[in-house]
Amino acid sequence: MKLIATCLLFLSSTLVFSQDQANAGLYMDYFSVENRQIQQDMWDYTRTISHGKSARKVEKTRMALIETSNKALQKAKNSKAFKGDESYRDAVINYFNIVNLVLREDYAKLVDMEDVAEQSYDLMEAYMLARELASDKQSEASTQLQEAQKVFAKANNINLIEQSDALSKNMEIASNVYEHYNVVYLIFFKSFKQELYLLDAIGRQDVSGFEQNRETLLATIEEGREKLKSAVLYSNDATMIEATKNLFDFYAREVKDSDVALTLFMKQENFNKIKAAFDQKKEKDRTQDDVNQYNNAVNEMNAASNAYNAWNEKMNKERAKYIDAWNKTSESFTAKHIPSKK
Repeated sequence: MKLIATCLLFLSSTLVFSQDQANAGLYMDYFSVENRQIQQDMWDYTRTISHGKSARKVEKTRMALIETSNKALQKAKNSKAFKGDESYRDAVINYFNIVNLVLREDYAKLVDMEDVAEQSYDLMEAYMLARELASDKQSEASTQLQEAQKVFAKANNINLIEQSDALSKNMEIASNVYEHYNVVYLIFFKSFKQELYLLDAIGRQDVSGFEQNRETLLATIEEGREKLKSAVLYSNDATMIEATKNLFDFYAREVKDSDVALTLFMKQENFNKIKAAFDQKKEKDRTQDDVNQYNNAVNEMNAASNAYNAWNEKMNKERAKYIDAWNKTSESFTAKHIPSKK
């Protein structure tokens, strides 16, 4: 299964100013070049992973972002205060410090977490929460920098005009698209993993595990259907929700007909007992009833096995169809709504 990629996002919009004091305006502009470049690089990263690449596959991009933010941070540290006022410069330094720290540490951990996230629902949930927290750190830093810009501009008679350009709009779109994607993905993933546990129990012929996991799967399906009802759509696009519902319908049918596996377990167990008793008797001591009982057990086991194989083949084909449909739908959802051009 493909993991949803993280959306690296600064929430600041482009600031266009009319200068009452040229020097103060140039001072602000001096720091804006690196900020703009990092925003563009972040968008390129987001754009790449939203169109089919995992975080690990684009690790070189993260390393390039670290280098860019390092240069921006060093430039800010080497800058002088403006007429003895260090507040704006220090705010810029703090901003790039946080960006650099998040890229070096938070997202490095996310790359490792991504590798194991699919092992369980809890790991996946933790992975997605960690991504959200990393994004929140950046958003908070961006907000703080915006406030510092406003304070500096007011102190130096600069009129700041907030204007959302194409890049800012694209990043905001990506954030909103992923907000819906992530909600639906977690709902889908919980039942997806639970079905794997059920299949594992069947493969091991674990009757207790089989009973427990199919009941749990039914519970996760019901829970998921309820959560889907309150999921907020993006641009009235319900395609991911419908794909998830279709997969839930398949899981429900699978559970309903899964007694065929339990029947096979029972027939195999019965055959093994009869065979053991049959083999313990010498051939001359075996009665016709013994032979009939043995043959009946063989026939019942073969019939149960044939029924199970037919059911299993049917389920495998349907599962592949609905999982493939879900993946294609999720890919289409992000490709449709997240701009692919710079």
